[in-house]
Amino acid sequence: MNYNAPMEIGVEISLYPLAEHFAPEIHDFIARLTATGELKVVSGSLSTQVFGEYERVFEVLRRELRATFESRESQGGKAAFVLKVLGPL
Repeated sequence: MNYNAPMEIGVEISLYPLAEHFAPEIHDFIARLTATGELKVVSGSLSTQVFGEYERVFEVLRRELRATFESRESQGGKAAFVLKVLGPL
């Protein structure tokens, strides 16, 4: 196997901020994913789908999941993510 060859994947993500006012945190998370300009981001009513090159998708997710956890922690809260990964596309 060539682990250095480019591979496209898709990730379906649902974010559950454990907070009374959860919508702004979800919208902020989606905006940060979109801001990279490198990933295709498709938002739905229950989840967001992210498409792109394997390494880049996980690099962005690693950073943005941590940012969300740190934000929730600073507010004395928590968050839960549910991810489904599909590939190669």
